[in-house]
Amino acid sequence: MASTNCDNLSAVEIRSLGSSQSCLSRPDGSAVFTQGDTSVMAAVYGPGDVRPSKALMDKATVSVVYKPKVGLAGVREKALERMIRNSCETVILTTLFPRSSVDIIVQEVQDAGALLACSINAACLAMINAGIPMKCTVAASCCMMGKDGDFLADPTKQQLKDAECVLTAAVDSGAHNLVASTMQGSCSVEQYHKLVGMVQKACEKVFDFYREAMERTLSKSGTNR
Repeated sequence: MASTNCDNLSAVEIRSLGSSQSCLSRPDGSAVFTQGDTSVMAAVYGPGDVRPSKALMDKATVSVVYKPKVGLAGVREKALERMIRNSCETVILTTLFPRSSVDIIVQEVQDAGALLACSINAACLAMINAGIPMKCTVAASCCMMGKDGDFLADPTKQQLKDAECVLTAAVDSGAHNLVASTMQGSCSVEQYHKLVGMVQKACEKVFDFYREAMERTLSKSGTNR
């Protein structure tokens, strides 16, 4: 992981990635996603039955429950749930399953920075594992601008303490457009575009990791037959 002035976006680096799929037996799909020392577990149920009060006539209902490492969910967790739901719902082919529900449970395991981005990535891997029909996949990354004006991709929790502005955004694997984003702090329009460029570059690395992770999973399945 290294800081950059963003003139050369190919220099964007992120922490090492890791994952495991089908780690839980009861959900339709599950995954653990790690980025550096940050770790998140996600489980997906559905498409399945939905309560009549929440049923939509023309598409599936997507719900997200975020569980903190300790204690009860609060305002922070509700904000994370909205961001994860917005990111995932954008790529799910919800119109294929009207009056049904896709439920995503996200469990925080360890927060060492970029927790929201890791949560979205874990949810996407769990949806892939569950076989949820999607028009494309989604990946997220966190980038920051420090008080000294340097830019940093995938900052740790300690590095975030020196941030002037932090952008966490989700990108689709189709056109690499932003599908959801949240920002803390302030910056100029030019600086914002630099942060977006860093996020898109960092997400390319996450998409590459998805492909490698699924190839490993499929090769293991073929070996076990």
